[in-house]
Order: sequence, then C-alpha cells, then structure tokens
Amino acid sequence: MIDCHCDALWKIWEHGYDFYNDPRLAVNYSKWMKSDVKVQCFAIFVPPNVPTEAKFAAGLQMVDTFYEKIIKPYPNVKLVINKQDILTLADNERGAMLTLEGLDLIGYDIFKLRTLIRLGVQMIGLSWNTPNLAIDGIMENRGAGLTEFGHEVIQLANQENIWVDLAHASYKGFYEAIELADHPVASHANVRAIVNHPRNLDNQQIITLTNKAGFIGINFVREFVANSSSAEYEDVFLHIKYLLELGLEDYIVFGSDFDGSDDLVYGLSSISDYPKFNKYLEGKLPYRLIEKMKWENFIKKIPC
Repeated sequence: MIDCHCDALWKIWEHGYDFYNDPRLAVNYSKWMKSDVKVQCFAIFVPPNVPTEAKFAAGLQMVDTFYEKIIKPYPNVKLVINKQDILTLADNERGAMLTLEGLDLIGYDIFKLRTLIRLGVQMIGLSWNTPNLAIDGIMENRGAGLTEFGHEVIQLANQENIWVDLAHASYKGFYEAIELADHPVASHANVRAIVNHPRNLDNQQIITLTNKAGFIGINFVREFVANSSSAEYEDVFLHIKYLLELGLEDYIVFGSDFDGSDDLVYGLSSISDYPKFNKYLEGKLPYRLIEKMKWENFIKKIPC
C-alpha cells in the first residue's frame, strides 16, 4: 500500500505531538508499523494564519521534523526520492516521501522552491484552498488561473522531473497547469459526480488528467466522500467504482488526507485502519485490480 497524502508534519509542527505514538496523530510510527502502508507521503503544509514573513521558516521547520522525527530515529524508515528507492525497500522497511501542499510559503521567490526540491520535495501542490502568487485555490471566489510566476513554478517542476499536484487548484488553474505540467496529479481528490464538492473532480477534469497519465488519490475526508453526516467504506467504494466504470483502473491510488481532517470515513480514521479497508476491497474487486490501486499505479507514474 502507498498513501500519497497526509498532514502529520503540520500536526507535529503545530502541536508538538510525538511521532512515535501520540494517539492524536492519525499517522504515527506505531500505527504505521501496524498497517500495510509501505510508503507514506508527508506533506509540508503551512496554515494560512502563519504571518507571511514566517511562512518559509515554518516550512523549513517541517522539513527538519521530517528528517529528525520521522527518518533519523527509525533505521527501518527510508527516504524515498525515486522509484528505485521504493523497489529496493526490504520487507521490514518503510519509505517516506516529502511533498508540498501550497506555495504560500515561497512568496514570489523561486529560489525557495528550488531549495525545497533540493531538500527532497518530490510533489509540488500548487495551492491550498486560498490564493497565492502562483495560482488561486479552489475556494477563492475569483477563480483565477496561473500567474506568470505559476508558469515559472511548473517549468521548474518539469526541469526537476517531479509531480505537480492539482488537488486544491482553481478550476481555471487546473486546466492551465495540466497543459504545461509534464507530470500532473491530484493527490487527494474524489469524484464530483458522486459528491458535488469543489474539491472533487468533475468528469472533464478526470479525463483531462488521466489523458496526461496523472493519478487520482482517493480521499477519506467525509465531506468529499458522502453527502450525509457520516461516511462508510461503501461510500468510498462508490468513487472507486465510478472511476473503474470510466476505464481508469490504471490511474487510481490512495491519498487519505490523514491528519488533514478529523472528520473522516468511519473505520478509516488512521493509517492502521488500512488492513481492514483492504479486506473490504477484497470482497468487492479482483486481486490484480486492488494491487494496481494499492501501489502499482503510483510506482509506474513516478517521474524518476
């Protein structure tokens, strides 16, 4: 199993939680080791309440947390920066990949993004819900697309051969970025035809993304999964089934959004719940199809 989005770094930074076993973390070391997740992506997310002048420092602190609290203390947790790093993980080893959610922290300074890439970032989320100097987020009423600086960001991602994540991008920006990006993805987004939420993707977005070989990470946040006040495994499966009926079995992955929200699918509140969810999927889908979604699709689409 590979999970392409969680916000544990933000929670650790915000609250000082202990990565080893703090129960308030949906992704901690103890829960991770009880799961079947081989590789977990950890997002740098600087919340909007952080003052502009402090945002980049906060991001660097999260990078430091990634290396000092997640990689360094555990010999069996290995840094992942390319496909080979995953394929060479031993049976007892787990991989951790660093990603970025939103460009607020770099302001108008491309050298800051180059610095983050040199520190290991392998996926650039262009936005969160709010606007930045590269693009509008999906919850910004203006709905503007890419700025000239946004074009520069994508050019850098292409040069560095890394993913451009459109999970929170404005509708206009989504299409402008897909046209430019060599490796576009939506790391944690569901199907708008099932739940009409702005964070979910409509059919045109889905087809446009998959036509450029981009994957869609199924998200477990309740409001993106179901129209009711609670959500269960069956509600998640409806999104998977919809994508399968579009013939997209090679483009489905998982992007839980653990620690990004506490309002999650019942029975999918932490990384340690994946084995139970996988058992549920085994009763619904062929083994080969599940293996594709769990890890093969992600690995096949790693740019380097």
